[in-house]
Amino acid sequence: MLSIKISKSCQCNECKKEENEHHNRCKGCICDTLRKLQPQTEVDVFLDSGQVLEDVQFINLNNRTCCAFFVDLETEPGSTLIVDCQKISAIRIEAD
Repeated sequence: MLSIKISKSCQCNECKKEENEHHNRCKGCICDTLRKLQPQTEVDVFLDSGQVLEDVQFINLNNRTCCAFFVDLETEPGSTLIVDCQKISAIRIEAD
């Protein structure tokens, strides 16, 4: 009997191209900065709307959805803030 192994993800050149496009989907200097930022770095986030998220910890950035994840250990312990990195106008990285 012939055994066929089925791969869960396609390995063709077009699909690989799409993966690279996803990596670059989130545009702007803030998204680029968050890609390089170490997890658990404390930052202040200034949103396009004028709202400021103070003293939050960066968790990670999802390159496919552009969602940046933060936690606020002071005001709302245990909660996660999810922000579109393209809607952030500035971040301030807390000095050690």
